[in-house]
Amino acid sequence: MHTPAAIIGGGISGLATAYYLGKAGIPSTIIESRPRLGGVIETAHVDGCTIEGGPDSFLSVKPAAMDLIRELGLAGDVIGSNDHLRVTYIWKGGRLVPMPDGLQLMVPTKLLPLLETRLLSWSTKFRMGMELFRPPGRHPKAQRGASPRRHTGAPTGDSATRTAAPFCASSSEDQSVADFVTAHYGAEAVDYLAEPLLSGIFGGSPATLSITSVLPRFVELEEKYGSLTKGVLAERKANRAQAAGLPLCRTLKGGLAQLTGAHTASLAGHSTVIERRARAIDRTSNGFRIRLDDGTLESTSLVFACEAHNAAPLAASLDGRLGDLLATVPYSSSMTVALAFPDSAFPHPLRGFGFLVPKRERRRLVACTSVGVKFPHRAPPGTTVLRCFLGGMDDAGVLAESDDAITAAVLAELHEILRFQAAPLFRRIFRWPRSMAQYTVGHPQRLAEIEARAAAIPGLQLAGNAYQGIGIPDCIRMGKQAAASIAKTAAVMSSNV
Repeated sequence: MHTPAAIIGGGISGLATAYYLGKAGIPSTIIESRPRLGGVIETAHVDGCTIEGGPDSFLSVKPAAMDLIRELGLAGDVIGSNDHLRVTYIWKGGRLVPMPDGLQLMVPTKLLPLLETRLLSWSTKFRMGMELFRPPGRHPKAQRGASPRRHTGAPTGDSATRTAAPFCASSSEDQSVADFVTAHYGAEAVDYLAEPLLSGIFGGSPATLSITSVLPRFVELEEKYGSLTKGVLAERKANRAQAAGLPLCRTLKGGLAQLTGAHTASLAGHSTVIERRARAIDRTSNGFRIRLDDGTLESTSLVFACEAHNAAPLAASLDGRLGDLLATVPYSSSMTVALAFPDSAFPHPLRGFGFLVPKRERRRLVACTSVGVKFPHRAPPGTTVLRCFLGGMDDAGVLAESDDAITAAVLAELHEILRFQAAPLFRRIFRWPRSMAQYTVGHPQRLAEIEARAAAIPGLQLAGNAYQGIGIPDCIRMGKQAAASIAKTAAVMSSNV
C-alpha cells in the first residue's frame, strides 16, 4: 500500500498536518496506536459538567488555533476565560495567598499590589523595585547558593535510555530559568513565583528549563531594556490596541474535543487512519517504507508528529544521530483529577481561578483549578468542579497509584487547603505518561541539530511539542508548516515531470 504522506501520531500536530495537506490536495495516512485521535486532548461530559482530561484552553495571543477553528466552522462555539475573576493563589505557610495584581508571570508591573502582598519578603520586594534600574544587555548568571546541576542532554529518570553528545550552553547562549529569574528578582521569586507557575505549565523545574526556549520574550526584553518590568510595561503600551478585548485564554463550549472531533470529520475523503504502531522505517528509492504490526506502508513523505521518545527509535534507521538527539528530549508525566462537589460543601464561594503549590510546600498537589470560575458553560448551577494536577518531573510515580489512593490523597489536601469536608459527587482521573516535553538548558542547540539533520533527509518533517512550543497553537502551527513543506516539494516534483 502506498500513500503520498504518512503521519505518525494522531494528536493535534498530526491532525493539523493532515488537515492542511488535505487543503493542498495531498492525501495522507495517519498511523496512531491508540484507539482514538486527539492525543492529550480529551473531554468528558458528566452530569452536565464539561471535564477536560488534558489541556483546557489555548492562549489568545497565538493565532494558529483560532485560524484553524474558524476554518473548521467552530468560531461560534469559542468562549473566553472569565478574566474579571482571574486571581491565582499560592499555598504558602498553611494559607492561600493571592498573587499580586499586575504580574506578568513573575514580572511585577504594579507597585502597590507588590508592596501589599504577603507572598514575598520585604527584601525581595525591594529587589524587584530596584530591578527597574537594571541596564540593558545580557548579564552574568546569578547563583542560587549551590549551583543547580546543568542538564547535559543525558536524560534522567524515565526520559530515555540512549544518550547523545552533551549539550552545554555557555552563559551567553542559554541559562536556566532559575538563574535568569534569580539575577533579576532573587531566589524567593523563583521559589514562590517561577517554580509553581512553570510546574503548572510545563511540569518541569526552573533549575533545568531553558530560559531561551521557555521564555524567549523575556530574554529579548532583557537585551533591549535590561529591566524585565520596564520591558513588559513598554511592550504592553505598544500592543495595547492590538490586545484590547482579548481574553487570556480561549476554549470551546463543548470542550476541546470539539476541535479534534471536527478535525476527525474533516479527514473524510483525503486522509485514512490506521490504528497500528509503527515498528520500523526504511528508506526506499521513492521515499519511506513503514513497517507496521501486520504489514508495511510506503510513502513519499513522512511526518513524525508523535512524542520525540517514540520517534527516536524510528528515526535511528534513517540517521542514527537524529535518533539519539530525539531520545535526549526529556518528558514529564502528569495526571489530572477532576472532582465535583455541591456548592453547599464549601463554607464560602470559591474565588479566583485556583491555586498553585510551590515545591517547597508540596506533597502531591501541584495545582488546582476551579473549573466553573475560569470558564463559563463548564458546570451547572449548584455544582463546583475542581481540576487537580499531579505528577511532573519529580513525581512521575504517582501515575502508578490506584484511583482510590489518588482520590484519598487529593481530598486530604483539598480539605486542608480549602477548609471544607465533603466527599465528591463524582471523579474522573486521566493519566498522561511522558507526554510533556521539557525544554532543558541547551535545547536551542539540540533543536538546531535536530532540524538540520531532519532537513537532510528528503521528505521527512517534524511536528509536535518537542520542538518549538508546547501549546495547542504551537502544535497546529508546526503541523501547518510540515504540510506546507510537503506541498511545496510535491509542486516542484510535479513541475519537473
